[in-house]
This record gives sequence, C-alpha cells and structure tokens, in this order.
Amino acid sequence: MSTSRKGTDHGSSADDERSAPNTAVRIRALLPSLAPAEQRVAHHIIDDPERAASCSITQLSRDCDTSEATVIRFCRTIGFSGYRELRLTLATEAGQERARESPREVAGDIDPDDTLVTVVEKIAYTDARAVEETGAQLDVAALQQVIDALASARRIDIYGVGASAFVAADFQQKLHRIGLASYAWSDAHVMRTSAAVLGPADVAVGISHTGATVDVIEAIRQARDQGAHTVALTNFPRSSLATTTDLVLTTAARETTFRSGATASRLAQLTVIDCVFVGLAQLRYTETRSALESTYEAVRDLRVDR
Repeated sequence: MSTSRKGTDHGSSADDERSAPNTAVRIRALLPSLAPAEQRVAHHIIDDPERAASCSITQLSRDCDTSEATVIRFCRTIGFSGYRELRLTLATEAGQERARESPREVAGDIDPDDTLVTVVEKIAYTDARAVEETGAQLDVAALQQVIDALASARRIDIYGVGASAFVAADFQQKLHRIGLASYAWSDAHVMRTSAAVLGPADVAVGISHTGATVDVIEAIRQARDQGAHTVALTNFPRSSLATTTDLVLTTAARETTFRSGATASRLAQLTVIDCVFVGLAQLRYTETRSALESTYEAVRDLRVDR
C-alpha cells in the first residue's frame, strides 16, 4: 500500500497483485479518514469480515445503524465499485484465510480475564501478523524510489518522537554503518533547525505510526520547503504526514488493548526499515561490504574474547 506522490511504473500485474493488501488491512489504514457513519461500517467489517461477506446491504446498513447509501459510499471510498464487489472480495479472502489458518486461532485483543499464557500468545500473534501484513502490502515500486533517493542523498535526516524515535535511531545507525551521512532527531526544536539547512540534494524521513505527530509533520514541511526530498513511514496513507511527503511507505500494524500494538507498530516499522537497508546494501554492494567489515573491526576488541 506504500505510495508515491509522483507518477511511477508499478511493474507487472504480478507485482500489483502481491502488493494488494487484504481488505481488512486496507480498511484499517483508511479508518481515520472516514466519516463517522462510514467508520461504523468499517469497524463492523474489520471485526468480522466473514459475517459481512454473508450480509445483504440492507442487513449490513441495519447492523451499522446507517443507510444503504452510506454503505455504497464507503465501498467506493475504499476502492470498490459497489457492495457486490466488496462482498465477493471479503468472501474470497475469508476462504483463503481459513485455508492458511492453524487449527487454533489466537485473537489479537486482550481481555481482562485472560491468563498470562493467553496474553503472551495474543501479543506474539499480533506482532507476527503486523510483520506479515506489512510485508504483504509493501509497494515495491515506492520502496525502490525511496532506496534510490537515499542512495544518492548528500545527507539524510530522520525524524521520530516517542516509540518512533527508537526506530529512527535504528535506521540512522544502519545507514551510518554503510557510510551514508545520516542523523536521527527526536527533539522538536532540533528537528526544525536540522530541516532548515537541508536542500535539494538531501532526504528527510518522517516516522510516525499515526501520521499525526505534529513535531514530525512540521519538520518534514520545513524540509520540503527547503527543497529536500521527503519520505513518510506511517500506518495510515491518508494521514497528515503522508499527504505532506513525496514518497510514502506504509506499515500494517494493529492497535490493541493495553497498547500491545505499540510493539507491533515498531516491529512493522523496523520491517520496512530493514527492507530499505537491504535494498541500499544491494545497490551499493561493494561499498557496503567494505563499510560493514570496517565498522565490525572498529568494535571487535570491545567484545569478550571467546
């Protein structure tokens, strides 16, 4: 689901099919941008896609306390021609999901009376699904554009606060190890001042799960105004951060009770970061091998001699 603001060739139909996200994943990503009545329809489908696939439009609109016109508008908002196409897609995906599932399914949300064993299972399930679904929906064409932009950048500035600051620091460390000048910032003042000295030869990367973090958005806007190339890494492709940047890479993490999804969101972000890093390493294979060997040797004597 990762997107580019610029026209690109998205490759073969096979690539398009691989990049097409599960419908429930797509709806979750678009949820914040939907009208309240459409959000009720969205939640109903996300909670039980198989039941939604078996409902008539009249039944679904009644279940969601809305009109049939709203259901049709919702379908078109998320990219379907109408309710019939949505039902067929949900039914097909439900069949595919049943074929993949193990005999024991673990729900992602945490209930007050869950045992600690169940909590561990649910968190592991949520984290694993975040990585799997992020990989399934990642737009390789947009990923390649980001890799190309970073490979030719004079300087790369990465912005993230809170949990996303840890992801930004990890990304900066990876880039620095292969010889790319990069900086990770999490303070609002420092982010804006760093963005103010960027230019057309530079890239600014904003990381925010919600895409609504004001500090990151404002730093990216500052960088864009200076002429820098801008990249967003977010869970929501219609978020304020996503609509501010040239290129967008999206994750597919689920938020759950007690914010166990916070770990899932970081893992999903790190999955995308790893894809970018490995793509850069392939593109700069000789330089990367040399840089990794040099940085390994630089800290070798800091390890316990085995």
